[in-house]
Amino acid sequence: MLQKKTKYAIKALLALAKHYGEHRPLKISEISNNEKIPRKFLEAIMVDLKKIGYVSSTMGARGGYVLIKHPEEVMLSNIIRSTGGPIALLPCVSLNFYESCKECVGEDVCGLRDVILEVREASIKILSKTSLSDILRRENRLFKKFGLQ
Repeated sequence: MLQKKTKYAIKALLALAKHYGEHRPLKISEISNNEKIPRKFLEAIMVDLKKIGYVSSTMGARGGYVLIKHPEEVMLSNIIRSTGGPIALLPCVSLNFYESCKECVGEDVCGLRDVILEVREASIKILSKTSLSDILRRENRLFKKFGLQ
């Protein structure tokens, strides 16, 4: 399951990706209201996204945030990992957040671990090739499919 911080980071980056190239920064209040993200939480997330190198900010009345990487270059796997979340469902198969399972008899003979390892590999494969642009294209397709705009 995605952490709230990760989910909100993805939503904020998608909001910025929709305006990529417009040279118009989005205000925190605009992102917060449109994406239904608590403002204080969003402020902390945006500071982290700036440190990571996904966004830049400008101060002042016309200030706000812009996406500095092309939406095709920002992959879901990187967002998840950089906002502190593991991709694996169990810590014993995590690449970056490994922990042994205390209740496990042995990792080499654990059937559940073997299955979750396959799930992790499939997840990484999908998330590593899915960009912000891909998500926006999916959203547009789904909106059209259901007659929304």
